[in-house]
Amino acid sequence: MSTSYLRFWGVRGSYPAPFSTHLRTGGNTSCVEIRSGDHVLVCDAGTGIIPLGNVLMQQRGIREITILLTHYHWDHISGLPFFVPAFVPGWRINFFGPGESRRDIEQHIADQMKAPYFPVETETWLAGINYLDPRGGPLQVGPIGVEYFNVHHPGSTYGYRIHVNGKTVVYASDNELSFINESIERRKLEFEEHEQHLLEQMKHEQKQRALEIMDGVDLLIHDSQYTPEDYAKKRGWGHSCYIETVNAAVDAKVRSLYLFHLDPNYADEQVDGMHRHALSIIRERNSATVCHVAREGQAVEL
Repeated sequence: MSTSYLRFWGVRGSYPAPFSTHLRTGGNTSCVEIRSGDHVLVCDAGTGIIPLGNVLMQQRGIREITILLTHYHWDHISGLPFFVPAFVPGWRINFFGPGESRRDIEQHIADQMKAPYFPVETETWLAGINYLDPRGGPLQVGPIGVEYFNVHHPGSTYGYRIHVNGKTVVYASDNELSFINESIERRKLEFEEHEQHLLEQMKHEQKQRALEIMDGVDLLIHDSQYTPEDYAKKRGWGHSCYIETVNAAVDAKVRSLYLFHLDPNYADEQVDGMHRHALSIIRERNSATVCHVAREGQAVEL
């Protein structure tokens, strides 16, 4: 493995799924490590950050990491109470996420570790904790550059465009690609003709914005939580049908797509079926996009 790589530590959405039927895909919730030399960037802190922390404690060279949070739903922060480096002196942990101030980030993280929800509060962390200004613009973590953008998910939620070792990675773990389209289509007949024209223009602009973010990226890690049947029941919940994700990746000429934030109800067999269908869509569209399932423990050289 080279010194620049990406590793999936948690690939599920909503809640952990430690089931025998899920072992090939994995059961931990969202956490992705991006490493360039001794610089470590972590996207989200779901339960996948727990084994990552244990591995980090087994080495001596690295004592600082930066954690990017897309938002503060439990499946994206629930690993932090068990993240060992936070409890060890000599470590430095930088947090970045949505908010109006550093205090917002601190409070959102701390709230889940207060009584009666958890017996040990963030005040017991012995590492040096630094909350980065959420309005401070693009970030630089050693040689890794980070831009952030808003996505369609309940509450304020970020996606990240990450530049590392000459490659571009887009991480959008929770994003409902069809949110605007579905909302407009359901109420289209309520509007006058000229209003419908404006709504169609809005749909086009939203699609173009999404494609601009993904345009030609080397690696896209994107919400692919639902089958069409489940998405029909859960429109507006802030997650995408995997078919929408695949088509968007093809439209944006993404080089490699990783289906991510998979529903915890889907066993390996169903996930593999979704992947086969995704590959057939790509073939039918004559696309060069390569599609993978994000699997826990999988590493990708950058």
